[in-house]
Amino acid sequence: MVVSELHVPIVGAPMAGGPSTPELAAVVSDAGGLGFIAAGMLDAPALHEQIAEVWARTERPFGVNLFVPATANTYAAQPRPLEGAERAHAVSAYRDRLVRDAARLGVEPGEGRPDDTDDWERKIDLVTRERVPVVSFTFGLPSAGVVHELQRSGTEVLVTVTDVDEARAAADHDVDGLCVQGPAAGGHRGTLDEAKGPSTDDLVDLVSSVRAAVDLPIVAAGGVSSPQGVAQLRAAGAAAIQVGTLLLLTPEAGTHLVHRRALSDPSFTETAVTRVFSGRLARSLVNDFVRAHDGTAPAAYPEVNHVAGPLRRASAAAEDPQWFALWAGTRWRDARPVPAAVVVRDLAASL
Repeated sequence: MVVSELHVPIVGAPMAGGPSTPELAAVVSDAGGLGFIAAGMLDAPALHEQIAEVWARTERPFGVNLFVPATANTYAAQPRPLEGAERAHAVSAYRDRLVRDAARLGVEPGEGRPDDTDDWERKIDLVTRERVPVVSFTFGLPSAGVVHELQRSGTEVLVTVTDVDEARAAADHDVDGLCVQGPAAGGHRGTLDEAKGPSTDDLVDLVSSVRAAVDLPIVAAGGVSSPQGVAQLRAAGAAAIQVGTLLLLTPEAGTHLVHRRALSDPSFTETAVTRVFSGRLARSLVNDFVRAHDGTAPAAYPEVNHVAGPLRRASAAAEDPQWFALWAGTRWRDARPVPAAVVVRDLAASL
């Protein structure tokens, strides 16, 4: 099994929207870990190009992470998410809230696009045909049929979970392993349902609880920034440790310049978990967007993501960090502008 047999038990987190690149995935894999392509928000042709580039750069295993759209998600959570007219009204009301701020940036809020499936079916066909070594899923639980189809092609299947109930549900679908994400993680929380609040348990405790509940390899993710943290999670039962924020400043990452500068800017002093950028809970540096609208965005992905998109893009174009999604884990100050191979090597120093 790929995850359990890594030379260096470090996984490069898939970071959609730019930070994850084929070069970053290949470098992490060549360093003995497992690099990932972030396929969320990529169409199938763009993903095909990135897979081909990774194959060209390394002979080591790598992974592709896919977002599970609501139409393909088999996980049933309580409370039920917003649906129908209530959902459309909530998205419309949030769009109205953003009109004035968007105008200051010279744009209009986007349209919700509730039918956006992120090119799901074509991407599933692609990763199956390409026999990608590892495929992980975030934002939902794909059907057992999808899991088994990938496994028949020789692909190892992981699902991102945030609590024991989600871990059990994924195990029931015969997945090969779990990415167990703790509360300190940067970017999106990987709950299997957009409306569900994730566990707030410390990552070590969460890994221990999941390990006791299901007999599957665990990749522990969220807020790990030191060799000591890696060793502690390995002792708790994790087969590997996933890191994302620590890779954002590496030269191989495609992190936007606005994002890079903010991560090193002392004027940013805290992070918050918010829905303002996408409709899903995600941890970002606190900027004007978060301060102005936190608590007002509905649990509606991908609609809110499309509505807020023009503001994020305008903010980036103006090199203004205040309306950009500045994803960052709680230990963002530990990120350094060093090669990704150095990050992997240093994290594994105590093993």
